Amino acid sequence: MTRSSELWLKLFCGIAVATAVGCSSMKTPATADVAVSKAAVDSAASADGAQYAPVEMRSAREKLAKANKAMAEKDYEVASEMANQAQVDANLAQGKASSAKAKMAADALQEDIRVLREELKRSRN
Repeated sequence: MTRSSELWLKLFCGIAVATAVGCSSMKTPATADVAVSKAAVDSAASADGAQYAPVEMRSAREKLAKANKAMAEKDYEVASEMANQAQVDANLAQGKASSAKAKMAADALQEDIRVLREELKRSRN
């Protein structure tokens, strides 16, 4: 084997090892990202995100499905990116649901106050 051939072989082996190490090291963060985004989607669903923020919930679920598919295909970079986007959408859905519920509670409280004021006026007359 010539010196040039040996260098090319070493270079090729080095690239192969670096690629293998790089891919395997991406698996752990991607797995964690997918797990965190699944928890975020579940949490948003529990907070009635589908009722109060259906577009965001649908988007979060679709992106989580894409992340799971990318994990199955061992495309950890895409899996991580989709998982992070799913988490953002789920957090937005949960925030919108919480906001809508708070507004409904505030509106109900305002109505109760209005009714009490009317009753107070009647009792004074």
